[in-house]
Amino acid sequence: MCDSGVLPLRRILKKLKKFGLKSHELAIIVKISEQKLYLVRDGEIIKTYPVSTSKYGVGNQKGSHRTPLGTHRIFKKIGEGAKIGAIFEHGIDTGRVATIHTDETESGEDLITTRIMWLEGLEPGINRGEGIDSRDRHIYIHGFNLVKEGTLVEIVE
Repeated sequence: MCDSGVLPLRRILKKLKKFGLKSHELAIIVKISEQKLYLVRDGEIIKTYPVSTSKYGVGNQKGSHRTPLGTHRIFKKIGEGAKIGAIFEHGIDTGRVATIHTDETESGEDLITTRIMWLEGLEPGINRGEGIDSRDRHIYIHGFNLVKEGTLVEIVE
């Protein structure tokens, strides 16, 4: 099992197993301080992607526009069959397509593209419940389509 000194992989996977993660299933870990998304299977990081979490930092309060911590699952995927770069607004494909940059180019826009994976918090008092519920807050990952609904997601600082 790979365990980076920066990413406490063993501890995170142990926690995800308590939420039902099984052998051979994919899971997602988002590490905010690194702005990275790790795709994990069988205790190994199999792919790493850059991400951009909220510019407002970490938090769970409704209306804060902050990134919530803790264990989530993909509640719903939106955009199956959409073109790569399809631009979504309020969960609806606008028919427009964004230019996809594979370098450090700043587009000047904060677009929701390609796919939306709507997250549901699984931890009462942390990311589930009145005023802090990730699903009610429409917390999502977008631009990524390698996992299915129900996939577990752990968001850490």
